[in-house]
Amino acid sequence: MSETDGIRPLTIGELARATGLTVRTIRYWSDEGALPPVARSTGGYRLYDAASVARLELIRTLRELGLGLADVRRVLAGERTVAEVAAAHVAALDARIASLKVTRAVLSTVARRGSNAEETTLMNKLARLSAAERGRIIEDFTEEIFEGLDTADPDIRTRLRFATADLPADPTPAQVDAWVELAELIQDPGFRALMRRMIEFNAADRDPDAPAGTSLWFMSRLVQLAGEALRQGVAPGTSEAEEILRGLLGDADRAAVLERLTAAASEQVARYRRLAAVLNGLEAQPAYDEEFSWVVAALRSGVGR
Repeated sequence: MSETDGIRPLTIGELARATGLTVRTIRYWSDEGALPPVARSTGGYRLYDAASVARLELIRTLRELGLGLADVRRVLAGERTVAEVAAAHVAALDARIASLKVTRAVLSTVARRGSNAEETTLMNKLARLSAAERGRIIEDFTEEIFEGLDTADPDIRTRLRFATADLPADPTPAQVDAWVELAELIQDPGFRALMRRMIEFNAADRDPDAPAGTSLWFMSRLVQLAGEALRQGVAPGTSEAEEILRGLLGDADRAAVLERLTAAASEQVARYRRLAAVLNGLEAQPAYDEEFSWVVAALRSGVGR
């Protein structure tokens, strides 16, 4: 290239002034092969032309979008199109964003719980399990709590509104947080035993002679009567509460009903349902905690008299 071509060559300093980039940055990109000079001056200085300005603008754009110099060189060499490199970079960014969401959720949970180093390590491990590893944890849990009951009562999961819950492909921080807590919960032997007992009670719903405290009709009636008692300010253990219990239970074995309701009204079970709802992106179903607690308190005040 020469001035006789009608195009005056640009020095690296002039190129820097024309583009707003630093001489150091342009020299680095040039050394890396992304912006080779078109010629050298008699003193050995790099010289560039008008096409170099356009090439430099493309390099800057691709670098600002986060592409590495190796990908930039492939685009400039015509080995890959900008669209191809962009698509690959989007996939890499998606993976990075997902990882950052997990990191943020774990750190938020650590801060909220005041976790120690051991618990932090466990939470991080749970959050970063692969889909297959998470699936095995969930499958092991559901097989244990429903073992043998699916055959006797094929509809039991539907009737209990039981839905397995897993971390979505693009989880929110709240869903990552919910998964960490749920994974810890469903691996707790005590919670598994509690869930199994509750499901066994509800499996009796297929029997027309099912004992009080197992059927969905009973639960609906419980919510209605206990809710009315709460609104009227009826305290458990009073004669008014006893009258309500008689209308609800009749001559049923109250100790057995109390055992069933204690399982169904467990805070752990209610927490599991709330966590599953978050993971499945659903609104949590009403737990009716106050109504169940009222009936449990009323039963306890009378059992053993």
